[in-house]
This record gives sequence, structure tokens and C-alpha cells, in this order.
Amino acid sequence: MTIAREKKTEIDAIKKTTKTELAESLGISCSSLYYQPKRPALDLELKAQIESVLVDNPLYGHKRIALELKMNKKRIRRVMKKFNLKPYRRRSRKPNKKEDVGKEPAKYQNLIKGFCPIRPNVVWISDFTYLSFQGRFIYLATIIDLFTREIISFNVSRFHNKELTIGALLNALDKTKTIPIYLHSDQGSEYTAIEYTTVAEREKIQVSMSKKATPAVILICLNIGRKNNCYAFKRTHQLTLLVSILE
Repeated sequence: MTIAREKKTEIDAIKKTTKTELAESLGISCSSLYYQPKRPALDLELKAQIESVLVDNPLYGHKRIALELKMNKKRIRRVMKKFNLKPYRRRSRKPNKKEDVGKEPAKYQNLIKGFCPIRPNVVWISDFTYLSFQGRFIYLATIIDLFTREIISFNVSRFHNKELTIGALLNALDKTKTIPIYLHSDQGSEYTAIEYTTVAEREKIQVSMSKKATPAVILICLNIGRKNNCYAFKRTHQLTLLVSILE
């Protein structure tokens, strides 16, 4: 009972303390106890304006929103960060090669590691990539001469399979009328297919492959077109026109 009475006495003493005495004990002015910041209310108002802009323009970042609202971009960025407001970002789709998941390493070794050819048609490099075309993927396989760094041939298909890479190889053989010593690629299922390696071995070409999960052993820059071609590529609506642009 004694402890309860002491606590009650302390509470009563606190209740009787005026705001002036409390301010003096804290070492601040009395007006500070009545201060209410205006920034949170302004930020909430600006938040609503930003959200209204994002409704009509979901891809706008803080700079475009600042231009739309005619405000400082730093203020817009601060408020967006405060309330976690972010523009819509569409996730890019990438093709999935299920047949390559968990696949055992190929028997072929990297025969050109540290190798530097001194003439053309010694080492050909084969690889393929995907292009977004009219809402779907188009696959482009290329054959490149390691010495000249030129694209010898290519093949375009709607599917990434062995026919895609075999077509590029056959086109290269037919176009150059020459047989290289080495044909290098990664260990994708399109290149480890028996049909692909059979074509190479039939022509007495030594098949070379990078180690698994190391496709960037040889770095080659592929330039398939200038800016005007890239613009024309985006405006193309037919696959035949796409092939002509790549040529």
C-alpha cells in the first residue's frame, strides 16, 4: 500500500506541473510545446499529386514528374522515397532453356584456349541470341571468324533448336567454300546435339567448346547494325524484312 501511495503522489505532482515549468525544466521555449510541423501535411498533399500523375503516366520517374508538376526534382524524389512511390517497370522476358538445366558437361574440350589465329578460316565461333520481335522472340545464330571478327553467316528462326545452329553452320560452309580447323561454341543443347557435331566432324572440323557455365571465355563484340538499322528493325512488321535488315 505504501508503494502505491508513493506512485500516486508522483503522478499527482506531474499533473500539477504547468507547461511553463515543464519547458523550463527541458530548457526549451514554451512556444515549442505548441509547435506543429507543416512539412508532413505538405508532403501528403504532394504525394497525392504525384500519385495522380502516375495514374496517367505510370512510367514517369521523378524528373518527368517534376516537369509535369513544375516543381524541384529533389523535392519530388524525397517525397517519392518517403512514401515508397515508384514508377511501373515492366520485367523483361527471357527465353528459358529447360533442356540445359542440370545437363552433364559435354565431352568436347576447349581447344582454342590461349590460341590466337594469324589468318582467316582457322577458328570459327558460333553463338546465338534472341531478339524481341512483334511481341515474341526471334532467334539469331551467327558464325564469326575469330581472326577477322566478321560475321560469316547467320540463320534466323522462331525456335532455338539444333536446326537453328546447323543452318548457320551450313550457310557458312556454303558461302565461304572453306573448312575451318576449329569450330568453337558453348555447351548449349543446340551445339551438343549429335546432328550438329556430326555435320562438323563430317567436314573434318575439330569441335571445341567452352567449359560449362563459362560462355564468355572469348569476348567478341557483335555489331549487327547501325542506329538507322536498329530503328528500321523496330519498325519492321515482317520476318523477311528483318532478315534483309540483318544482311
